[in-house]
Amino acid sequence: MTWPEVEAHLAQGGGVILPTGSTEQHGPMGLIGTDAFCATAVAEAAADRCGALVAPTLALTPAPFNTAFPGTLSVSEPVFRALAGEVLAGLAAQGFGPIYVLNGHGANLAPLRAAIDALPGARIRLKSWWDFEPVNALRRDWYGDWEGMHATPSEVAITMATHRQVDPPEAARIPPRPLSGDYIRAHSGDRHGPPEAHRRDFPDGRVGSHSALATPEQGRALLDAAARAVAEDYAGFASA
Repeated sequence: MTWPEVEAHLAQGGGVILPTGSTEQHGPMGLIGTDAFCATAVAEAAADRCGALVAPTLALTPAPFNTAFPGTLSVSEPVFRALAGEVLAGLAAQGFGPIYVLNGHGANLAPLRAAIDALPGARIRLKSWWDFEPVNALRRDWYGDWEGMHATPSEVAITMATHRQVDPPEAARIPPRPLSGDYIRAHSGDRHGPPEAHRRDFPDGRVGSHSALATPEQGRALLDAAARAVAEDYAGFASA
């Protein structure tokens, strides 16, 4: 868009969706940057439905536990919190309202909440694309416990639909080690250990997620369900 087009959008009281993801490994068949790709795709599809603009995706975010895998780039939580805070403050200062942060990476949530809390006068909502029941119903039906925690079949399915499909190596056709309930509770929000230990414990990058269950057809359905849910939630927030 040109700046006059953005100015016209603001003059009509328009809002913006800010996608946030990561640049990290996603197993042997998941693309580096999957979290950013998914958040961007859902944001763009939702924006088409609700009339929002889509800001550039914040894709350099905290992922220290995955830095033992080539291609992962991680920034510290304080750096990401400061960057997100300045971007949000800039959007608010230009008159965007509402500002809808659409997240695709669990480790982003705590620093994003801190950045939002530091801007109490701004109209900002934070959601992850998987927060909505229509999306979770599909994930449960297709993958059950094999959705896991990282390199999930749902996110891999979306990138199959939007980017490209990577045939899994023979080892990845086999389900990974199942995760216990205690492990999931202890590590929710991507609270994983040091990078070398993390690669030792999950050598192909999957964390309880059977990525090979994913298909492009599922990805298109998940993308549509998430876009519809986000657009509806955005519209409700905008009109409140």
